[in-house]
Amino acid sequence: MYDVYKIRKDFPIFSHKIDNRPIVYLDTAASAQKPTAVLQQMRRIYEQAYANPHRGSYTLSEQITAAYENARKTVQEFINAESAKEIIFTRNATESINLIAATWGAENLKQGDEILISQAEHHANLVPWQNLCRKTGAKLIIFAITDQGEFIKEDFAQKLSARTKLVAVTAMSNVLGSVFPLKEIIRASRQTGAKVLIDACQFIVHRRVDVQDLDCDFLAFSGHKTYGPTGIGVLYGKADLLRSMPPYQFGGDMIDQVTYEKTTYADIPARFEAGTPAAVQAIGMAEGLKYMQDIGYPDIIAHEEQISAYATDRLQEVPNLKIIGNPDKLSGVFCFAINGIHPQDIAFILNKENVCIRTGHHCAQPLVNRLGYTSLARVSFGLYTTKEDIDSLVSALLKAEKFFKE
Repeated sequence: MYDVYKIRKDFPIFSHKIDNRPIVYLDTAASAQKPTAVLQQMRRIYEQAYANPHRGSYTLSEQITAAYENARKTVQEFINAESAKEIIFTRNATESINLIAATWGAENLKQGDEILISQAEHHANLVPWQNLCRKTGAKLIIFAITDQGEFIKEDFAQKLSARTKLVAVTAMSNVLGSVFPLKEIIRASRQTGAKVLIDACQFIVHRRVDVQDLDCDFLAFSGHKTYGPTGIGVLYGKADLLRSMPPYQFGGDMIDQVTYEKTTYADIPARFEAGTPAAVQAIGMAEGLKYMQDIGYPDIIAHEEQISAYATDRLQEVPNLKIIGNPDKLSGVFCFAINGIHPQDIAFILNKENVCIRTGHHCAQPLVNRLGYTSLARVSFGLYTTKEDIDSLVSALLKAEKFFKE
């Protein structure tokens, strides 16, 4: 049985107080808090088993090399990739997407080609493609979503064509929490020959990902959102595609043979991991994924649905508050606005109550503007979110409403 209060004990930050009051953390979509298992494993490596992986023939180096490659295996199993070689460690999902743009995109895109993305994309899945189009002469095409952030099948089908070489789409909006029908998108893209990249940063925290079942070509996510450390991310790519791509960066460990005249490159995944890797971070990320696996997605989803329903009900008590998107389909992250109060002012009052939320355009400025706003307040849930957290949020919002209406 899911016991959120027991789970919270696994996260040391919740035993910490600010101004002698508990922390109400409702910003997991930006970055999740870390369980003790992650913190202890990373500390153990630094204190007892640290060395440079892949470089030494001594015990410490061999141990961390094994742990680093075991972390890759953990990621492979977590997303059900066919091979661990299909898992590339990056700094974050942003670097993963930039890697595809700079390698596969630069090699395969030309004038007249098209890249198709949605109106709901994070800047990390928009700006790299804008830049690539500027360099190659390709064209960026945007398919529409509804006012509630949901997929419009007809508009997608109309804009997908034989000119489409890549479909790059979020699995879950970081603003609206809306979930796109990935299998439908991928099946349609296959019919035109387009490759598909999935930004799974938000989705993978709340729903299971199976890349073989999806049949996507590329998928990206970040460790810091999946209860692991910052500075580590994942790029999944089908092995044949990865092997066809040139290196992203050049230096140590990504080579096969080097002479003064020329260099040949290593096989995947080493080809895309130049220099000393973030080995401890990768090991920490693997612990975060194991932590999620131990709880299990069915229980995670059930807890999320319970908290979302409770939040939807309680937020009705706040005058003039509007949930942006579909309040009946909250999926761990949603934005809201209160008529007459700027989101930054909302956040100011909430911070006084130790309630942590995000405000702004959420690195999705075109989407927020398309919805008719320049800034929104965002709430996002995690494994550790409780009904008491929602109660604290509502109480603080009522204080903000009263303060700014007086």
